[in-house]
Amino acid sequence: MHGHDRQTDYDVIIIGAGAAGLMCAWQAAARGRRVLLLDHANKPGKKILMSGGGRCNFTNLYVEPGNYLSANPHFCKSALARYTQWDFLEAVNRHAVPYEEKKLGQLFCVNKASDILNLLLDECQQHGVCLRMETHVERIDARAQGGYQLVSSGGTWQCQSLVVATGGLSIPTLGASGFGYQVARQFGHQVLSTRAALVPFTITDPALKALCSELSGTSVEDCLVSCNGQQFRENILFTHRGLSGPAILQISSYWQAGEEIHINLLPHLDLPEWLVEQQQQRPNIELRTLLAECFTKKMAGLLCEQWFVSRPLKQLTPAELQAIAERLGNWRLVPAGTEGYRTAEVTLGGVDTREVSSKTMESQKAPGLYFIGEVLDVSGQLGGFNFQWAWASGYAAGQYA
Repeated sequence: MHGHDRQTDYDVIIIGAGAAGLMCAWQAAARGRRVLLLDHANKPGKKILMSGGGRCNFTNLYVEPGNYLSANPHFCKSALARYTQWDFLEAVNRHAVPYEEKKLGQLFCVNKASDILNLLLDECQQHGVCLRMETHVERIDARAQGGYQLVSSGGTWQCQSLVVATGGLSIPTLGASGFGYQVARQFGHQVLSTRAALVPFTITDPALKALCSELSGTSVEDCLVSCNGQQFRENILFTHRGLSGPAILQISSYWQAGEEIHINLLPHLDLPEWLVEQQQQRPNIELRTLLAECFTKKMAGLLCEQWFVSRPLKQLTPAELQAIAERLGNWRLVPAGTEGYRTAEVTLGGVDTREVSSKTMESQKAPGLYFIGEVLDVSGQLGGFNFQWAWASGYAAGQYA
């Protein structure tokens, strides 16, 4: 894919060979632009390869602007409307990549994530994209005659359009860095404060930590987790450091330090009513035995030790039953914090979208400079939404860069 390696002049240079950068390179090259795609890593698309447990949850059947968080909630609408999940599926089908819906509209590769990466690399190759890995950008200058000059470890290049597709701060072991934010600031952009999102909670409260640690690896299949007017109904997972699982990862994006989260461990039951019924129908059953029908035996035992006294149901007063219902249906806890960028799937915050065109992704401060993907202050919920943002924003910039 190396084209003319002597060439120093390109129409478009894209920094970052992840999902958004690859999509943009393909689209710009398909318009006949001479495109150079750079990355400091040794291989392109590392996050694509590890995503979705190696199966890549590449989009969702039910994409809506409401699945995204941003200080400027309208920004994502235009790009998402112009390159939809159906557009990406058309490419998936054209490349004969087998996929399946898991749940909640989440689409995964049947085989492995490399199928999606290879689709993107094939399109880039077919359209003549020049890909250079292990290349560090040392400086960027705006040229007097328009366009940009890049000085890198691999040489000096000029371009008319420069696209920043460097991602956020999530998963530094895969090479994440704040480079894109530096470029944005260099050219006068605001960068909204960033934090880890779609990330497990840590818990330090001794009793609670002991409970989580004892139950490490146990999941509760159907929970309703809420905070700040947002709620997600999915499973939760106890870890030796706190809580994880899809419902927790989802709510983490809406949680602020010091806030309480509420967990209904049995949202499919009307707990007060159900407990009274159980007491009437099975007066001699122990509370722990009853709870073992809802959770694992170990979890039922631990909840009885920590939260309740296990007695036969007939011995429990209406007030005690009410307290049990309240604890199971509205377990309130304050996480100490999150696991941070080390395990976070996305970064909240980033380049302020009020200074970027929602149609073209071009900077309103520096002509010919574009920002796409996770470097922007647009973060999707769990379930393929972040990939769809990468495809849509990469496509949008690829039509204009």
